[in-house]
Amino acid sequence: MPFTGEVKSDFLKSVVMPKSKRPNFINFAGTDFIELRQGLIDYIKAVYPLDYENFQESDLGVMLIEIVAYMGAVLSHKADALANENYLKTARQRSNVQKLLELIGVRMRGPISAATNARIIWPWTSAGASPWQPGDLDVAISITPANRVITVTSPEDGELVTYTLYKVKSDGMVDTANSTGNVSLVGTESHGGVSSVHTNVALLEGSLVVQEGTFASTEDTKTVTLEQAPVVEGSADVFITGQGGTSGAYSEVDNIYFASGSSDRIFQLLTDDDFNATVVFGDNFISQSPNVGDNYIITYRIGGGSRGNIRSNAINTSITGAIGATEYIGEITNTSVGVGGADAETVDHAKRYAPQTFRRQDRIVTLPDFEAFANTFISKYGSVGKATASVRKAFSSANVIDIYVLEKANDLQLRRATPQFKSELLTAMNRKKMLTDELVVVDGLIRALDLVVTVRIDKELERMEPEIQTVVRDNILKYFFVDNIEFGQALYLQDLARSIHNVEAVRFATVDNISDDIMVEHNEIIQLNNLTINMISI
Repeated sequence: MPFTGEVKSDFLKSVVMPKSKRPNFINFAGTDFIELRQGLIDYIKAVYPLDYENFQESDLGVMLIEIVAYMGAVLSHKADALANENYLKTARQRSNVQKLLELIGVRMRGPISAATNARIIWPWTSAGASPWQPGDLDVAISITPANRVITVTSPEDGELVTYTLYKVKSDGMVDTANSTGNVSLVGTESHGGVSSVHTNVALLEGSLVVQEGTFASTEDTKTVTLEQAPVVEGSADVFITGQGGTSGAYSEVDNIYFASGSSDRIFQLLTDDDFNATVVFGDNFISQSPNVGDNYIITYRIGGGSRGNIRSNAINTSITGAIGATEYIGEITNTSVGVGGADAETVDHAKRYAPQTFRRQDRIVTLPDFEAFANTFISKYGSVGKATASVRKAFSSANVIDIYVLEKANDLQLRRATPQFKSELLTAMNRKKMLTDELVVVDGLIRALDLVVTVRIDKELERMEPEIQTVVRDNILKYFFVDNIEFGQALYLQDLARSIHNVEAVRFATVDNISDDIMVEHNEIIQLNNLTINMISI
């Protein structure tokens, strides 16, 4: 080929990017897939401008770039997640929150059972076919653990739900553990003499489990692993028969280290993510430790949740009791609405009250201490509530603290607290308060709210209107969840509208029946009553 006199040169090929300069083209701020992908492409263009120029989606090189970006995004996400999950404020996984709280001696609450009052009518005729006759009303009819369990259909999901019978004592409290697990009803406790109608009983949701055994371990700290799960919160009763002063009923506490003496008969319940539970006793330095050879009987319930909330008279079935070898079949009915059933404590609720629980250190001094204790208290019935505390203004009553409380009926509704709940709460707080404080448990007020909302969506989304309406309803209900609303918390329409506009398909939403923000007093709490959602396509 003859020489034309023209000299061609590609000076770019002779330019080599020094390794010391290459880090200047790395985007260290990139964390997600798009940023990493674009950062890799920019780096290749800068460092290898002529070696690789095909950035089409179908090219093998782009596929390799995207694989590297994919792995980088995964690793970046995991690094962020690990960092977030190490702190209570930013943790999201329930198991991680639970482990963080265990470090400070706070346990997340498990599922709560519904409760309802009940009535038992034993057989009686004019011929005297009754468990009791005049003159022998002190005789007790015993109901064994197997006969205490009653199964009905849940109105929530149509599946079977189980209730367990308990005796209510004269002070309104549920009877505690005994050596047999039986419920004993005496004739003198019935109404109308020999009419044999007992109303001093209650039904608590959950299937009763009786676990018996003997302590064989020589370790100071005795433990018993419960065989079935999920264990209903507050349902475990422990009774020990032994030597050396260890016999008797043991009470559950939040933390075994809260014992005030070596002879305290208490136990702590440790649970895992699936609410499998272990009963932990003391070591004779921190509360009483059972002796080797002592026998134990532990009764507890498994189940819990909102599916146990039933209407009154939903249970109407037979129940068997015995006096000696003679069996009697009575009729049991729930005489009140079954309420209080709730799922396990939410992460948000635990993150809100756990720091306050840790701060009060098993004593109640400040108003936040009272509020933290009352909002995390679980009655023997298994119910929980919402509470706030305030000090009276009068000079002569500056040591009187009013505890305004409402009992939780379900995730969306509160109700007036029962006398049993208020009595148990007051008793529990009196054990922890300062000696000079005088506590008064008062009913809180519910501000019922009817809400009419109009939601506007694009016309092309009209076919998805039912799905969008469901999502909007869920967002509104979440806004009014019991755990998200506090005493004295006002309703700001802007906040409510923001929760609705979080649904991407919603173009605009308005509250039709409320024009201004709703302010409430310190002892009032807003509760959603009726909700109407109107959908408009534009």
